Amino acid sequence: MILTHHHTAHGPRWALDGAYLPPSFHLGLLLELPREAIAPFLQALPTEGRATDALLAPIEATQEVWAAGVTYLRSRDAREAESQVGDIYGRVYVAERPELFFKAAGWRVIAPGGAIRVRPDSTWDVPEPELTLVINRYGEIVGYCAGNDVSSRSIEGENPLYLPQAKVYNGSCALGPGIEIAPVEALREIPIRLEIVRHGETVYTGAANTSQMKRSFEELAAYLFRELDFPHGAFLMTGTCLVPPDGFTLESSDVVTITVGQLVLENRVQ
Repeated sequence: MILTHHHTAHGPRWALDGAYLPPSFHLGLLLELPREAIAPFLQALPTEGRATDALLAPIEATQEVWAAGVTYLRSRDAREAESQVGDIYGRVYVAERPELFFKAAGWRVIAPGGAIRVRPDSTWDVPEPELTLVINRYGEIVGYCAGNDVSSRSIEGENPLYLPQAKVYNGSCALGPGIEIAPVEALREIPIRLEIVRHGETVYTGAANTSQMKRSFEELAAYLFRELDFPHGAFLMTGTCLVPPDGFTLESSDVVTITVGQLVLENRVQ
């Protein structure tokens, strides 16, 4: 089952497997349910018409996107290479406590096909493709979507305390194209692919798999919910496994395509 969010003439509306759900349906209400009740609830809802309107980000304004860092060896190596302050990323990689940080409010998230951005005060910027968990109010993982954690490597590399500025700004977070409802067991070997096209030519492509993660999805979700409440659910980016080589930086008009399982998220750099 895949939930998508659409911009209709009568306002935002959710769809299930390509057919519109009742206008009264909201994702926040769904994520108030326990995990075992979600699929039966969706299956019982009436649907109508074909969902052909433009896609919105599969999130609502009151929800939040958080992110985990240094969960893959490739991410650790890349951040150690960019850092000017020693081996702190290596220490995070092996530590018991994961790195977690706030990424975006729901209303700030960029939709599929929308424009992502790089900061004008940054000199080294990359997309970060990530499987993004969808978690209900009880901290249970109920599905996932594709995510792009756009980041300034130059700002974070200068000082780790600049991470909020490197990670949180207008156009730095995209989600889509929808939410695949799935048990966490189905997420352990999901292929992830990144392609960047510039002026019609592919300038970077790479592939990896969630099986390469050092930490489990349940561990990351448990830490996020340890001292935070999310009454309408939450989204958690689980770290990147693909980083373009040193010296590569995003440019205006680049097209970034992130594929997570069967979900494809495409955005152009503004």
